[in-house]
Amino acid sequence: MTELRIGYRKTGKAYMLPVYIISLATFIIFFQGFMVAPMLPALAEYFGTTARHVSFIEPSYLLGYGLFTLFYAPLSDRIGRFRVIGLSLFLFSVLTTITALTGTINQMIFLRLLTGIGAAGVAPTTISWISDRYPYEQRGHALGIFFGAMAGGTAFGSSLGALLCSQVGWRYLFLCVAVAGFAIMVVIMMCKNWLFGDNLAGSAIKRNIWSSFGEILALHRARRTYFFVLINAMFHSGIFAWLGYYFYENFGLNEMEIGLALLGYGIPGLVLGPLIGKLADRLGRSKIIPSGILISSLTVLILSQNPGLTISCVLIGFLSLGFELSHPLFAAIITTFSANKGAATGLFAFFLFTGYGLGSLLLSLIVGIGLPLAFEIYGICALLTAILAIPGFRHER
Repeated sequence: MTELRIGYRKTGKAYMLPVYIISLATFIIFFQGFMVAPMLPALAEYFGTTARHVSFIEPSYLLGYGLFTLFYAPLSDRIGRFRVIGLSLFLFSVLTTITALTGTINQMIFLRLLTGIGAAGVAPTTISWISDRYPYEQRGHALGIFFGAMAGGTAFGSSLGALLCSQVGWRYLFLCVAVAGFAIMVVIMMCKNWLFGDNLAGSAIKRNIWSSFGEILALHRARRTYFFVLINAMFHSGIFAWLGYYFYENFGLNEMEIGLALLGYGIPGLVLGPLIGKLADRLGRSKIIPSGILISSLTVLILSQNPGLTISCVLIGFLSLGFELSHPLFAAIITTFSANKGAATGLFAFFLFTGYGLGSLLLSLIVGIGLPLAFEIYGICALLTAILAIPGFRHER
């Protein structure tokens, strides 16, 4: 990796251009992953079932994604980042195509599980790739771009996806996403030598991955960070999975209107992600992480009181800002746990996406108590997490 690092000790947009290209894969995966949330009422009507039944589409996808990140990230150490990202994009595109042809809601839930398993290689492998190319003092900027793409995919999936669904239907929307996935795969293949350099074939050093997991989790700092990754992911995923229904139930919005209401989620990350990453590189992460969790918790506590349509739309942006002030910073911290970047990022992605799946599943299970009360419970838990994060991250730079 020496040659790559020497070639990239620069500053400016050109220096980060490879991150933008690789992050396109994460963008389209998160676009597909979160475009279904605003469609819950419409899918429930189409399949003749309840919104609660349809809501299991989200946790099935995210749990499959989370569990298999433990497989893909270490695999990329052995066979190379390019092969894993290419394989994962291919599986994602094929399974998304098949989902467009499904006939029942249970088939869709199963196919979403398989799609999550197939897509699970992209995000953790990209984080490993970033840690290969960029030194720690510049890694926040690169990870800010990556998480900005993740947030942008979430934002446009939930908004533009809902708008397109209302025009062309959910089947054609899945087909369009599959075509986009194939197109991004082709672009990455065409640029593989420039993007991946001497890591195309992977490392010649064969590591015992389970030993690496054990060594990482033996560190108190690692256990603490992964705990916060899990809890914060559960919070954000649970809330986001039901935001579409929140606007439908409280304000009677249709698919297109729900999409517009959710447009603010992801915009702060898309616009401010690189800036937040640079700020963390300069000022440290000890104050920014608790602030991000606190902003998210207060936002949801206000949403639980149904403050009105305009204020609710504005609060969606603050919820997204809270995510951007926490998760990209966690990702930078975990890259320092071990020389085996695949193991460290594999564990990060495992806790992140398992948290996503568990969070949306848990809220789907307790939503019977009423959405406002469920939001209030999640908000209080996030507030306690923010308080714990103050001493937990006080020594992070």
